[in-house]
Amino acid sequence: MLKLVAVGKRFGGRTVLHDVSLDLAAGEYIAILGESGIGKSTLLNVIAGLEPVDAGQVFFQNEEVTAMDDDAATLLRRNHYGFVFQAFHVLPQLSVEQNVALPLLLRGITDGGKVRAMLAAVGLQGRHGSMPRELSGGELQRVAIARALVGDPKLVLADEPTGNLDPENARVVLSLFKDQVKRRGAAAILATHSEQAAAGCDRRYRLSAEGLTLLG
Repeated sequence: MLKLVAVGKRFGGRTVLHDVSLDLAAGEYIAILGESGIGKSTLLNVIAGLEPVDAGQVFFQNEEVTAMDDDAATLLRRNHYGFVFQAFHVLPQLSVEQNVALPLLLRGITDGGKVRAMLAAVGLQGRHGSMPRELSGGELQRVAIARALVGDPKLVLADEPTGNLDPENARVVLSLFKDQVKRRGAAAILATHSEQAAAGCDRRYRLSAEGLTLLG
C-alpha cells in the first residue's frame, strides 16, 4: 500500500533522511524509533506529501506521492490519511463533536451519528458538547484519535502522540489507538522516541543518519 524507495531529504547542507526505503501493507502497524531531531517528523511529512524530497520516491496505492502537485497531495491527505500529533491540535473554539467532525466536513459529509459513534469508541460518549478547555490531556488525545479515524483513513500517521502525556495516560492512549486502528483495518505509522510505545507494534524500525533499520 505504501512504498518508499531510497528517499533522501536535506535542509540546507544537512542531510535529514538518507536512503530511506520502506514497504507497508494494509493493516500493518509499525513504529519508527529515533531520538529527537533525527528526522521522524520529516519522514512523516514526506509520506504525507507535505515536504518535497531531494532523492527517491514515495508511492501510495501505486500513485507517486512525490510527483503530485499541491492540490493532488491535499486531496490524498483529505481522503485517505489520518493524523495524530503530540500537541493534539484540537481547535479550542470548537466543541469536541465539531473537532471530530472536521475531516468529514472537509469532504462535504455531515454525519453526526458517525461522529458520536467514533467518540463512544474512544471512551468519550456524552462529551460531544464539551469544549477542549474542559478536557484533560488524555481526553484531548482521544479527541485527536477520533478525529484521525472518523473518516476511515487507509493510513494513519502518528507523530509522538503520547509525548505530552504521563505514563499511565500514555499507556491507555496507545492501547486505544492500536485497537481502533486494527478494528478499522487501517495501516499506521507511529513515530516515537519511546521503546515502550513501540513495543506494541507489528514491526519496529530505527531511523538514524544512515537510514532506516528493521529492529524486529
